[in-house]
Amino acid sequence: MNDALRMAPQVEAAAAALEAKVIAWRRDFHQHPELSNRENRTAGAVAAHLRALGLNVQTGVAHTGVVGLLDSGKPGPVIALRADMDALPVAEQVDLPFASKERTTFNGQEVGVMHACGHDCHVAVLMGVAELLVGLKAQLRGQIKFIFQPAEEGPPPGEEGGAALMIKQGVLENPKPEVIFGLHVFAGIEAGTLAYRPGPALASSDRIRITVNGRQTHGALPWRGVDPIVISSQIVLGLQTIVSRQVDVTLEPAVVSIGAIRGGVRDNIIPDAVEMLGTVRTFNEEMRRDIHSRIRNTVELIAQSAGATAQVYFDNAYPVTVNDIPLTERMVPTLERVAGKEKVFVGQKITGYEDFSYYQQKIPGFFYFVGITPRGVDRKESAPNHSPRFFVDESALLLGVRSLAHLTLDYMASPPPAG
Repeated sequence: MNDALRMAPQVEAAAAALEAKVIAWRRDFHQHPELSNRENRTAGAVAAHLRALGLNVQTGVAHTGVVGLLDSGKPGPVIALRADMDALPVAEQVDLPFASKERTTFNGQEVGVMHACGHDCHVAVLMGVAELLVGLKAQLRGQIKFIFQPAEEGPPPGEEGGAALMIKQGVLENPKPEVIFGLHVFAGIEAGTLAYRPGPALASSDRIRITVNGRQTHGALPWRGVDPIVISSQIVLGLQTIVSRQVDVTLEPAVVSIGAIRGGVRDNIIPDAVEMLGTVRTFNEEMRRDIHSRIRNTVELIAQSAGATAQVYFDNAYPVTVNDIPLTERMVPTLERVAGKEKVFVGQKITGYEDFSYYQQKIPGFFYFVGITPRGVDRKESAPNHSPRFFVDESALLLGVRSLAHLTLDYMASPPPAG
């Protein structure tokens, strides 16, 4: 019997003993959410917990990030575990005794703040895993990095943040992990189940910003100017033909969406310019570059045909989240042992993005999903992640702790051979 299987009963007992504490942590973080790069209270609670466990703790990484290192003192692999800490500018509409009442300013607007994506769960789960594994320290071989990351949802305009900045500031060095594991709670998946996908699992994301420059005129005299509103309307329609008519979507899915159009101040004035904001989602780098090129051509040539000019800018880019296939194949049996084979399945590709992808560009990574929709609730009726009605069945937290702890121990017991 290998070390991981020998420790399995201890893991199960320790996880069960920690469940109430993990739920209490989650509720506290849920009641006190913080936006990206502002997770000061959350980071303080995490750092205090890790220090109390006796870990080597680094704070202030990528603004508010916390990194704890568990060193067994014996040779073995270095494994990284990651949880994200930030909340969203969403006003909660769930009737809970620990519902968020927080308000703040975001992009110049007063907004509510809510853990509408479940990052409160991720923090609480990883704090529980850290406590569990510290209790097994004498039986471990190697080192474990606990990465509590800010700004997964994206840093505020004009700031750096998230996984990219953590990597830039050395989170994957001294010591360098061999692999990284991460999980995400997900609505629409029943509590008690786990989902994963080998290879591309979540999409890349690029923000599009388009400026259409016309010539202002009286609304009653459109021929005296160049109307950027009409041209923008044509551009929006033209962009939809890229995915529906120009890209081979049998290879990979793709999405091009315009989410905001801003232009004009009065009913009878045709404005000088219109700005549009949108997003591109792809699962393949070659397709991503091709779609970018087609967007530029579509925008610029439609504008030119009407006597206007237009500029296209791409920013806020996130790469595809790609689960390392050999690592995934090695770790899926662990998930099946923990949850039961019938409760583990290959999920669909998700057109949302995840900045866990940055870690996976540097080292092999495995990212999986924990169901949080209560049993018996139609998945179509469950509020999705990012909804003000997002709801978590807290029984999922124990499965999160168990699965992440067992993944760590199983990998530690049988890392891949060198070379």
